[in-house]
Amino acid sequence: MSLVTPPPDRIYLLRHAKSGWAMPGQRDFDRSLDDAGYAEAELVADAAADRNYRPELLISSTAVRCRQTADAIQRAFPGEMECRFVDELYNAPADNYLEILSALEGYGSVMLVGHNPAIEEVLISLAGMDAANRFIPEGYPTAGLAVLNYGAPSASGEKPWLLADFLVG
Repeated sequence: MSLVTPPPDRIYLLRHAKSGWAMPGQRDFDRSLDDAGYAEAELVADAAADRNYRPELLISSTAVRCRQTADAIQRAFPGEMECRFVDELYNAPADNYLEILSALEGYGSVMLVGHNPAIEEVLISLAGMDAANRFIPEGYPTAGLAVLNYGAPSASGEKPWLLADFLVG
């Protein structure tokens, strides 16, 4: 599956902020943000708030580092924000992310907080390789936030999702 059609009208793709290395015996799932990651998460969350990039729904991987990144987003926006934590986003292919987006109804904007390479693959699937290369030629950075807006598909076969902005923490 490579095409998500509305709803939503806007999709935010946020890669979790920088995490520390696993401690001996620690599962990858339980890795926490390191000091730089906490700073990155706060910076990208504040930049998103400054631009009023508030999602109606935030969907995050259940991995600790994604939850911590999602927490920074929640703190940056006043009031309640609907959040869902989904096991299927951890260590998952891009198709899982796209299936979750495709199943949503009634939301104008959704933010996914997840992992690479899936987040980058979702971006490429929706907006195309040219858009990804223009905004992130070195690959999808930690605490990178892509803002995609839905536009009508063109007769020339261009992707209907337009990469409108890219923020980095």
